[in-house]
Parts: sequence; structure tokens; C-alpha cells
Amino acid sequence: MSCWLTDMDGVLVHEEQPLPGAADFIAALQEHGRRFLVLTNNSIYTARDLRARLLRSGIDVPEAAIWTSALATAQFLSEQIPGGSAYVIGETGLTSALHEAGFVMTERDPDYVVLGETRTYSFEAITRAIRLIERGARFIATNPDVTGPSPEGSLPATGSVAAMIRQATGVKPYFVGKPNPLMMRSALNRIEAHSETTVMIGDRMDTDVIAGMEAGLRTILVLTGSTKRSQIEQYPYRPTRVEDSIADVVPLVAELAPKP
Repeated sequence: MSCWLTDMDGVLVHEEQPLPGAADFIAALQEHGRRFLVLTNNSIYTARDLRARLLRSGIDVPEAAIWTSALATAQFLSEQIPGGSAYVIGETGLTSALHEAGFVMTERDPDYVVLGETRTYSFEAITRAIRLIERGARFIATNPDVTGPSPEGSLPATGSVAAMIRQATGVKPYFVGKPNPLMMRSALNRIEAHSETTVMIGDRMDTDVIAGMEAGLRTILVLTGSTKRSQIEQYPYRPTRVEDSIADVVPLVAELAPKP
């Protein structure tokens, strides 16, 4: 295994607290010269923001090694309609990615309505999105996650608001983030990796493991996040390996390295 993809929340950190072995895992990848990306469905933050947040947790991940659903969405849309336009509901992570991809933000006849996470979902903005979709704008959402974590409990996320807009318009959004294999393929292309020699690590069977499997990757489920060991049997597919935490994956970086 020459390349590694890993989810962030539930694998490396939990509500911004580092999980045991996370810093050692990133250090092992760098020590052995392995290409890697840290993936997240969260579209709120830029890669630079996330690097700073991880660094505060003692995990040193280069900015270029962070791949968000916002970046994947911007790349996808720039390939569909180069220099297109979008009405965006989201935070800086999403708007910055779209600007850098050459998109124009507008409320007047946009090519797309793009929905991402925000901590301040506005009824006015959602209403405008509904009306623009009714007028023909294509509906894109960064990811299908219905809830997100917070210290106080669950928060409504992109998937929940997308469901509201879908019910109002009858238009189903195209979700770019996990479990869509599109995000996995874009990550592989970013580090020039091949599916046969890449591992995907995640904490969720219904996003990380299935996305990795459908992209042709080997998968490792760690039990420090959403999916518990007792829940694995509920799914019709299996991860390649199950480990208690990312700490148990650290020695695998050397063990699974390509033979000289």
C-alpha cells in the first residue's frame, strides 16, 4: 500500500480533541514517504483553517494534504461548466473553493444552487434557493450528512436542509461528498494514486467504508467514531480490516509498504 486516505472526524479527532495515535499515524506516513490525504465532508472550513485546527490538536497535516467536500464540489463544477455561476448557501470553505475554481457568486439566474454546511441557515436563503431551482438552476449539495457533531449534541447538516429543499421543489440534489465515489476518485487523482495500492480509513460504514469499497480501495474501519463493532453486521458489505483506533493502524504503514 503506497497511498493512504483517511477521514478526519472520528478517526484523527473527536470534537477537536486528538484521538490516541493520530499524530503518530501522520508522522509514520511522512517518515515512510507515503502519499496521503485527510478527507472531510465538512465544507465549512478551508484547508488552511483545518490545518490550523489540527495543529492545535498536535496533528501536523500539510494544507495540501487536506481534501474537503467543498474542494471536491468546486473541482467537479469547474469541470462541468468552466467559469460558471452559483448561488451558494455555505461558509468560507465553500465560497473560497468556488471562487478559486473560477465561479461567480450570484443570485440572478445562476447555473447552480450549491448547498453546504453553515451554522446560520437562513429561511430567506433557503427560500431563494427553492425559487432559483424552480426557475431551472441545477441543485448541488456538498454532502448528504444529515447531522453534524457539537459539544451540545447533534446539529442539522447539509443533508437535512437538502431534504427540505427537495421536498419543496421535487428536485433531487447531486451530492458530491462521501459516500459518492466521485470524492474518492478526485482524492486519488490529487495525489496520483491508484485504487489497487490505496487504503481508506474511516469511522463510518455508511460513508467511509462504502465509498472506499465502491472506489476499489481496501478499507479500514476504526471504532473511535460513529460505527460500533456490534453494528458492522447490519451492513451487507465489510471493511477489509477493523481496528480499535488509528493507533492500531500506525504499524501497518510500515508493514504494508511496497517491497523494494
